[in-house]
Amino acid sequence: MNNRNRGKNTGDDGLFGLQKQIDKLKMGVQDMMYLLSRDYAEKASSELVGNRYKLKTRQIQALRGASASEQQIVNRKYKQLKVSDLKDKILYLDGFNILILMESLLSGAYIFEGADGCFRDLSGVHGTYKRVSQTQKAIELVGSFFQKAALHKLVWIFDKPVSNSGRIKQIVLDFAQENNFNWEGVLEFNPDKWIAENAEIAVSSDAWILDHCQQWFNLIAHLITEEKLEVNLIKMV
Repeated sequence: MNNRNRGKNTGDDGLFGLQKQIDKLKMGVQDMMYLLSRDYAEKASSELVGNRYKLKTRQIQALRGASASEQQIVNRKYKQLKVSDLKDKILYLDGFNILILMESLLSGAYIFEGADGCFRDLSGVHGTYKRVSQTQKAIELVGSFFQKAALHKLVWIFDKPVSNSGRIKQIVLDFAQENNFNWEGVLEFNPDKWIAENAEIAVSSDAWILDHCQQWFNLIAHLITEEKLEVNLIKMV
């Protein structure tokens, strides 16, 4: 039994569990939207806002993930599909992005709803992916979505340079075979670019992919609602 999880970091309750900290973050996101909408660089904007509100590193990370310019929000909303649009379609899923976010959500980590309606966490791969206690449940939830949405095919795209990417790809494909799902697993050196250029419908919360893809589906938002998941959620706007 794997006892690892992607729950809260030590100190996260102090950074995100207090109303005064949440209020600071919400004001920070509004300031970020103002600056980004006027073409200020993200890094410079987040440093400026972080200094103004005396934010810690992980708070600034959450701030960046939740922020976008007004034009980015409009463009992302315009390209976003509903679940009713997906029947008999092929979806391309940003493997580590979705899987790690689901693992964090199921572990009780803080999840942040951004200005674009996407949900993001504070975890990352950092060169190596390690399966956790919630991995299987996360895959099962994607499987439930696949069936209910009546998709034709789901293609999981994983980062080839990440250690254990081949292993998690095989775990996903084994699960698909057991359940007779039409799933495919692909390892790519630059999955973000590949998805943006090749996927008719992307599944990701990665900001760069959302800005460059043709169309996308907000899977995490759908699963939270459809499966009535308990989420340690902070709405940033």
